[in-house]
Amino acid sequence: MNTTGSGDDHTTRREFLRNGLRVGGLTGAGVMAGVMSHRSSADDTVWQIDPRKCLCCSRCATSCVLEMSAVKCVNWFPICGYCDMCTGYFMPQVVDKGTGADFQLCPTGAILRKFVQDPYYEYTLDESLCIGCSKCVDGCRVFGNGSFHLQVRHDRCLNCNECAIAKACPGDAFYRAPAKDPYFHFTT
Repeated sequence: MNTTGSGDDHTTRREFLRNGLRVGGLTGAGVMAGVMSHRSSADDTVWQIDPRKCLCCSRCATSCVLEMSAVKCVNWFPICGYCDMCTGYFMPQVVDKGTGADFQLCPTGAILRKFVQDPYYEYTLDESLCIGCSKCVDGCRVFGNGSFHLQVRHDRCLNCNECAIAKACPGDAFYRAPAKDPYFHFTT
């Protein structure tokens, strides 16, 4: 029997430290697991635009944190009419179908018009010139079939946790899409 009590205190301290280390280790592991699961779930999704909700407000061009917006116009060719008088390409009420800047709706000349066969033209986009202003999208919707639409391009997007464009979007068109399949798919 220990009369000083140091043996019992020493054993109690040792057990206390051992249990404290176990609890601390388990707590740390739990915190790390929580952080990693949150991080992996954030990495599993990316920002995207639902073209059906887009109001063509042009905030994609001005609200992005990047100098040149990660939002670009794309043409969904399965519904494109290949129109001679494309309302996403030409200014409204244009009479002359010239390809000069005075006739084009796009302020940067990002839409390229290529003759296919009479009376069809193909309209492709030079994304390096596109600023995401949505003027062509609006023109295509109002008078055309809506094949032009805006999409977040993930080779440019920083995938901000709180997207500045999504916050500014009046149509609530931004959503989190699976990173494996990030682009909006139209149904035919």
